[in-house]
Amino acid sequence: MASLKEIRTRITSVNSTKQITSAMKMVSAAKLRKAQDAIVRMRPYAIKLHEILGNLSNATDSALDNPYAVQREAKNILIVAITSNKGLCGAFNANVIKKAQSIAAEKYSDLLAKGKVSFLTLGKKSYDGLKGKGLNLIQGNNAIFDKLTFERTTPLAEELMNDFTTGKFDTIILVYNEFKNAAVQILTEEQFLPVQINTGKSKIVNDYIFEPTKDYIMKELIPKSLKIQFYKALLDSNAAEHGARMTAMHKATDNATELIKELRLHYNKARQASITNEILEIVSGAEALKG
Repeated sequence: MASLKEIRTRITSVNSTKQITSAMKMVSAAKLRKAQDAIVRMRPYAIKLHEILGNLSNATDSALDNPYAVQREAKNILIVAITSNKGLCGAFNANVIKKAQSIAAEKYSDLLAKGKVSFLTLGKKSYDGLKGKGLNLIQGNNAIFDKLTFERTTPLAEELMNDFTTGKFDTIILVYNEFKNAAVQILTEEQFLPVQINTGKSKIVNDYIFEPTKDYIMKELIPKSLKIQFYKALLDSNAAEHGARMTAMHKATDNATELIKELRLHYNKARQASITNEILEIVSGAEALKG
């Protein structure tokens, strides 16, 4: 059994850790509220924009000629792994890293062997998790998460769109955690480019009046929709990160509380054993003196 001093040291250490995890939980909870509000406000807009795009695609054939919807033979693939810059959020980052590698190995194994699959890492943890594995890595702007706004994400979205239209990449896939609630994150694989437009006739097509023309609106709407889609993925990941960290720190705090209880129980038992031994020594000494 450990000495009383060792147990006291462990209790002090675990208690300090508990205070840190509890503080981190509260910080993550505060950040989560702001991040959750942002993604909740964005989703209806993104969904409605996608709905309008679908109605437009049914009303005109110009969507098929749009440079962002060109279906080419997949020769160069880009997988965008969106993680966080910090850890202590459970399996949040590890799941994205594993999923990105899984997509490359299962869907594009031949291209991966030829070095035709590249990984764009957004978030320090995705770069750290993928480096040193012989993969084609492109390190993104990790500072984008410091102040996540549509204006700051637009240049990166435009760069990806340009890489597709110029033929640098034939398929671009986003891998990220979609925010559901504070305790649940949905690992998501989403094709960013080429755009998947439903060319079939939908059951309900709104009778829109287009001004100036359908073609002009389509050319303006698809790039806008792509930028919104990319921004939404980053907002989802950001909110999911804070939710995952809050949950992880909550569990860590609970575990520390339970561990402190166990250590105090061990301490009391050890103290009782020490007192008993001292009493036995005194009694034995007294009996020896009588003899």
